[in-house]
Order: sequence, then structure tokens, then C-alpha cells
Amino acid sequence: MASRGATEAHHLQESALQLSQPIDVVQVDGLVALKIIKHCHGSAGEEAGADVVQGALLGLVNGRILEVTNCFAFPESAGQEGDEDDMEAHDYQIEMMRLLRDINVDHLHVGWYQSTMIRASFNKTLLESQSLYQKAIEQSVVLLYDPVRTQQGSLGLEAYRLTTKAMEMMKTGEFTSDRLVKKEMTWRMLFEQVPLELKNSHLVNSLLLELSSAEAVHTPHDFLTVGGSSVLESNMCMLMDVVDETSQDSNRFAQYLKQQQRQNQQIQNWQLRRQQENQQRRQRGEPPLPEEDVHKIFKPLPSPSRLDNLLMCQQMQTYCKQLQDVAGSNLTKLFMLNAAQNE
Repeated sequence: MASRGATEAHHLQESALQLSQPIDVVQVDGLVALKIIKHCHGSAGEEAGADVVQGALLGLVNGRILEVTNCFAFPESAGQEGDEDDMEAHDYQIEMMRLLRDINVDHLHVGWYQSTMIRASFNKTLLESQSLYQKAIEQSVVLLYDPVRTQQGSLGLEAYRLTTKAMEMMKTGEFTSDRLVKKEMTWRMLFEQVPLELKNSHLVNSLLLELSSAEAVHTPHDFLTVGGSSVLESNMCMLMDVVDETSQDSNRFAQYLKQQQRQNQQIQNWQLRRQQENQQRRQRGEPPLPEEDVHKIFKPLPSPSRLDNLLMCQQMQTYCKQLQDVAGSNLTKLFMLNAAQNE
């Protein structure tokens, strides 16, 4: 669905946002953040984050700042397969952008957003969709919103984009070990997180200040409550799954290396036998056997793609970061409670 949105963005904006300088920060309007949160929680049913929802980001590039000033959700039918659903999604997005343009609202695509369940979103679909967006619009980003993390008291909204090396690798689609070594590519160079800022107008800030000062009833807050056990458990379970998948992938790659080593040994043995046979034929006065292409006799083994391994390493890093955030907060509260009890 996001890949179709990227294609449509390319057709709708052939000359927009073609600046070569990279962006340093993503500035998101507060109303846009509220729209994303409402869309993700409103489409989740009883359990927040149960369904993956996506939408388009609209705005403009101001120097090295990407300003996201508006957004709209992709229709649910766009997630289904079929030519008819694709045409409906295409017509819907074109009509939305035309209406926004008619009322003098920013209507230029600058990226897309997606809900994610505890940051479990770094996969091939995200990689391919963001690659299509950055091919059409160089400064585009993807906003990942985590509803579970938001329910724990921290806004789970982060901005990511593909690095320059990742875009070069996506042009050929070859993520073999030899090519990764040649490009000096590691999993840390796949996605880069862009600093994100929330910005409100002066009128909105004045309204928030007035509402906060006019609040008569102050609800109590349990600042020292140690929570997040469900988040820790979910992260640990998913982290163990990713570690198992990474271990299986490493075993498959090790088997490939053994097969390649065995084939190289067979090639060396065959070349040695051919040399010895030609020497014997020369001693007998016979013409030597012609040189043959080794690859015609021994078919080269296809090199496995290491893209899955890069994505799994990226996913493990996000799980570890989430565990560090939750555990660090809880440990701080425990030390504060321990010090209060001792006094």
C-alpha cells in the first residue's frame, strides 16, 4: 500500500522537492501528530496497535528542515490486493490532494507514516516502500508510531529514512556478502533516524497555557509506579524470536561457505589433474587438451542475500533500545523508593 503511494507521489510531483541537500530535522505540526495518533488508535479496535495503518505526509522542505504540516490516512481497501482496489486508492489520493490544493493547504508529498507494534516494523516491506519514496522525493521520511509505547507514557513517534549507501544498494537489489564488503555496508548503515520536533503555532501554545492555568482539579499522578512489565515481556519474547532467526540465518550462511570451500577445492583438484595430464601428453608428443572454462564444469553457487540478516540486526537493536528505556526508568524509580524507605 505504501509502495503504491510512493508511485502516485512520483506521478503527482515531477518537479517538487528536488533539492540535493539532506535534511537535518523533521518538524511535525502538533495537529498532524494528533491525527496520526487518532488514526492508529481509532483503527485498532479494542487493542491499540492490533492493525497496521498507513497514511500520507504532506508539507514542504524549508532549507534543511522538513516541515510536516498535514496528513491524511490511506483507505483501508488499499491494503487489499486487486486492480480495482489499487485504482480506488489511486483515485482517492489524487482527489484528496486536489481538494487540499483548492483550499490552499500544503499538498506536496513529503513521506508517509505507519503504525508499528513495539517497533516491530523493520522489514522488507518498509525498506522497499521507503526506497520508492526516496527515489521519487529525495527528502521523504517515514514516521513510525508505536501505540503501545505511547500508552506507557512516552510518545512513540520516530522519523526514519534510508541512508545514501542503502539507496545505492537498493538500485541493484544485490545484498550479497561480497557486495556488502565492497561497499563497507553494515546494518547500522541501513536506516538512519532523523531528529523529530513537534511544533505548535503561537495561538495553540496560548490556548494550551490558558487551559493548563484554568484547570481547577488536579488529578493525582503515580510517578513512582513501576510498570511496563507487559512491554518488557513482549520485547523479550520478540527479541528471543529474532535472535533465533538470526542464528538460523547464520547457520545457513555457514553451510553456504562450507559448500563454496568444497567446490573451490574440487576446482583446484581438477585444474591440477588437467595440468598433470597435459604434461604427460606433451612427453608422449601428443597435443595438450584445450583449456576449458571452469565455470562451465562447476556451476557457481548462488550467493545468498544478506538483507534479512541486516534487517534482523536492526530489529534487535530497536528491541534492546526499548528494553533499555523501560528498564532504566523502572530502575530509577526503584532506587528512589529504596532511598525514601531508608530515610
